[in-house]
Amino acid sequence: MKLKPLILCMILAGSFSLSPGVYAADDARKDATSATQKTNAELYDQLPFSDKTDFSDAHKGFIAPLPAEVIKGEAGNVIWDPQQYAFIKEDEKAPATVNPSLWRQSQLINISGLFEVTDGVYQIRNLDLSNMTIIEGKEGITVVDPLVSAETAKVGMDLYYKNRGKKPVVAVIYTHSHVDHYGGVRGVVDEADVKNGKVKIYAPAGFMEEAVSENIMAGNVMSRRASYMYGNLLKADPKGQVGAGLGTTTSAGTVTLIAPTDYITKTGEKRTIDGLTYDFMMAPGSEAPAEMLWYIEEKKLIETAEDVTHTLHNTYSLRGAKIRQPLPWSKYINEALTLWGDKAEIILAQHHWPTWGNENVQKLLRSQRDLYRYINDQTLRMANQGLTRDEIAANFKLPPSLANTWANRGYYGSVSHDVKATYVLYLGWFDGNPATLDELPPEEAAKKFVEYMGGADSILQKAKADFDKGNYRWVAQVVSKVVFADPQNKAARELEADALEQLGYQAESGPWRNFYLTGAQELRNGVMKLPTPNTASPDTVKAMTPEMFFDYLAVHINGEKAAGAKAVLNVDLGDDGGKYKLELENGVLNHTANVQAQDADATLTLSRDTLNKIILKEETLQQAEKNGGLKIKGSADKVNELLSYMDKFEFWFNIVTP
Repeated sequence: MKLKPLILCMILAGSFSLSPGVYAADDARKDATSATQKTNAELYDQLPFSDKTDFSDAHKGFIAPLPAEVIKGEAGNVIWDPQQYAFIKEDEKAPATVNPSLWRQSQLINISGLFEVTDGVYQIRNLDLSNMTIIEGKEGITVVDPLVSAETAKVGMDLYYKNRGKKPVVAVIYTHSHVDHYGGVRGVVDEADVKNGKVKIYAPAGFMEEAVSENIMAGNVMSRRASYMYGNLLKADPKGQVGAGLGTTTSAGTVTLIAPTDYITKTGEKRTIDGLTYDFMMAPGSEAPAEMLWYIEEKKLIETAEDVTHTLHNTYSLRGAKIRQPLPWSKYINEALTLWGDKAEIILAQHHWPTWGNENVQKLLRSQRDLYRYINDQTLRMANQGLTRDEIAANFKLPPSLANTWANRGYYGSVSHDVKATYVLYLGWFDGNPATLDELPPEEAAKKFVEYMGGADSILQKAKADFDKGNYRWVAQVVSKVVFADPQNKAARELEADALEQLGYQAESGPWRNFYLTGAQELRNGVMKLPTPNTASPDTVKAMTPEMFFDYLAVHINGEKAAGAKAVLNVDLGDDGGKYKLELENGVLNHTANVQAQDADATLTLSRDTLNKIILKEETLQQAEKNGGLKIKGSADKVNELLSYMDKFEFWFNIVTP
């Protein structure tokens, strides 16, 4: 009985596994133009660069540097290179090709190593996109957010042990459901110790569901866009990747996951963890769908997870994600201020450096609270006056008290794309103008634009004049039409690349810079078909519920090809997985739990373990059947027919060209 192979591409965005600089150095890269140099230089008069408080805070409590050795995987692949950003010197002025404010943030992020936050609280910074916090208690240590990869987390633990002595891990806390806050857990603890009760793992309610499901359905496109957002395809240097604003970049190691043993379910819930009193506050739907903050009474310390950091955060991630709500986000910060603001002496987050002193703690909380509230309220005020999404973003200005606070600058999020996201959150993509209700798709529209504007040569002549005037936003916008009308037009590709490059050099947001420069690189060099990253770790696959798996299969169905098809399959996953009925009809694959069809075309019986092996591509359906792990009763042809309607998602699709 022969079966077609089932190809499953489980790409989970947020854990993109290519190391920065996988492209060769791009010799076509240009210098900053005089217009870019002028724009960047003006920032020195607009922002308080003389305020060095953040640098003092970022150095405070320094104990030891990160190990200099490159962290590599078993195959010799680079997982993390602690020296790749050594070109960012703390005492040097920004290069002409980097926005001075972003350069300042990158200087701060590159202050790396093991730090003492307060007595018994330590933090490891810049060993991954996120920080790892270690809290000493009565019996051992509690580890908060063990980075993206098991390999980087282990190096971090070894650094702590070397300087503080070997202490048993008695607890792990996941602040929220993003992979940079749990992916390295197996580098910190052994699952056997979790199962036998030696180690407890705490997480907010809904953590497992959100950690596994948030990016699965659109994982392929999210990960491709993440290659732009984190600059994974750029060389790390002054003309390339200088950081992501929230951290430098993501590590490229093994993503792991161990399920929590204890869930925090409500605000005001207190737990004694290794002799310390934790007062928890729930913050679902803020920076992550499942997130929590807390206050350690004995340390007078607020842990703000990722809701209060030293940047304006994303309320929408440029890699693609569900829009986050700035109003609840603001209210959670206000709640933290109300609960703990009068007594806290430290704010600690899982990105960037801490803040010390009650006055500074309250100031940071109030400022970030008002930042997200202002974005929410003023976007709605302007929308109610009839302004559209792009008009609001173009005219939106923060008050100086917020705009000139370093922690509110748009190093990761930006006012522009957060405001646009807020508009879409409330009002959707349509701006109300019927002319935009059913516009032509980009490639078709581009050809008409070029025709109406007098042809490609005429457009390029005018665009070159605008480029020389420093009008890079318009040049990128209009020349992109020429590229989409004729992707083989080399002059258009080069001019758009030049414009995007200058926009990258001017960008304050790390992700904006990375998007611009990666776009320029792919316009010049084309899309390089590199090894396809696959971050579907065994832990993540095992954590998928059968419902998630069947939903993911349904996304692969080509509805047009399957429009007239009908099939009914029973799937029996045994005691560990349960029984399901799959129905293919109207181009849709539905599943129903705890049901088996009497008239099914075929029944597939396999264990959850065998299913995991198939998902992880450790075993094909044919091999599973041959080995006895899969039994099929009925029509194998119907199984093959269903599989024939499933699309394979190619990773290296075009973005800046059609």
